[in-house]
Amino acid sequence: MPQATGLVAELKAKYGDDTACALEAGRGGVFDVKVDGELVYSKHAQGNAFPRLGEIPEAIDRKLLQG
Repeated sequence: MPQATGLVAELKAKYGDDTACALEAGRGGVFDVKVDGELVYSKHAQGNAFPRLGEIPEAIDRKLLQG
């Protein structure tokens, strides 16, 4: 959970305090990040590796640029 809360802080620093970020408890080490309901990062799909610093904002930016 400390890594997840750190990620929320990273997102708010990049996108502003009005950014809608929510943490939802998962089970079994699940860590997924969704933008507008679409999966942009899955810890399970990445071999159970927690995202590196900057990886989630990059994935979000790619999604936002796609429209």
